[in-house]
Amino acid sequence: MQWTAQRFFSNGGIARGMDMRQFVGIVCAFWLYVTISDVVYAYGVRSGIAHVTTAEVFASWDVRVLQHVLLLPALMVSFWASLIVEWRPLWLTLPIQLTLACAFAAIAYPAMALSQMAINLGRHAPNEMASHLASIWSDPSLLSLWLASFVTFLPAYGFGLALVRGAVLYKRYRDSELQVAALEREWSAARLAALRMQLSPHTLFNLLHTIRGNIEWDPRGAQAMVVQLADLLRRLLSAGERDFSRLTDELQFVAMYLELQQKRFPDRLRLLLPDTGRLPAVWVPSLILQPLVENAVVHGLAGHQGPVTVTVEAAVSGENLTIRVTNTAVGLPRRGAEGIGLKNVRERLAVQFGSRGTLQTGLQDQTWFAIVQLPSIQAAPTAAGVRGMVTP
Repeated sequence: MQWTAQRFFSNGGIARGMDMRQFVGIVCAFWLYVTISDVVYAYGVRSGIAHVTTAEVFASWDVRVLQHVLLLPALMVSFWASLIVEWRPLWLTLPIQLTLACAFAAIAYPAMALSQMAINLGRHAPNEMASHLASIWSDPSLLSLWLASFVTFLPAYGFGLALVRGAVLYKRYRDSELQVAALEREWSAARLAALRMQLSPHTLFNLLHTIRGNIEWDPRGAQAMVVQLADLLRRLLSAGERDFSRLTDELQFVAMYLELQQKRFPDRLRLLLPDTGRLPAVWVPSLILQPLVENAVVHGLAGHQGPVTVTVEAAVSGENLTIRVTNTAVGLPRRGAEGIGLKNVRERLAVQFGSRGTLQTGLQDQTWFAIVQLPSIQAAPTAAGVRGMVTP
């Protein structure tokens, strides 16, 4: 792994983890706990040995509190530097991390001596303070006292660093989860937009062929169909910009499309559409019904000259909406791979509703059917509400 000085001295550890207020809050809360623990422990030990000796083996509580106050800035600087250094590459960062920990633990006893001097400053004369200071640094047990302090504060530093580091990693994890969720939403939106745009050229291609068939023998009828097609395309573009539409609007759009097809096949195509005034007041994915009807017309009329009846039904049962599109099948049913329209519907249902949105197709009693089942959405849906319907 290539490792540069610029990466080493960058502040990426803090920037990608937590802000300064969070960092200061966590460190101060941890150090307050350490301070209280040390004071309570020293008080307990002093009380326990009071019946043995009256000598001050442990520093008083105010000295210990001041010691921890003096050490707090050094602790914050060490933790900050540790987060900046990070832990990779380990062969280079580990010595730096150990140096920071040892440096902090090493100044703990000098901070204790400085606190003792500060507390006793108002209690003794200057010449007594000088004598007291000289006795501290000339004490033969100085090294032992310093080593005991070092051993005590080194684990405390390690626990505090683990706490801060854990908080940073947790926040990075939460941030990454939010970023992944945002990317998934954007990906789903882009995917649905692509699916909706996929319908426009497919529908236009079929309708233009329908109008072309009328130009030679019925020019005026073809002109009227062009006007109707323009109105249909306006509705198509408008619907393609929305994720959901009312079921009644979808039926009106489908009726316009079927009217164009019926003008080309007046003797062959029969339509049975539900009364829009009696339809349930629910919302459905935009353009979800049109490819099913188009599939029924195109495939129902193909390969024979007989009449075809296209039927559209919709009903609500409990929390589910069922839409059924059927067409009479004359002769052998159409075989082969699933067309673009049905694939489009199936994929959109999976993206928007997960396992709660399904499409079933098949042949039954000389009738080809396509049945869509999806949640019954009574109010105008939001993106968050639709995501809540999706089940893995």
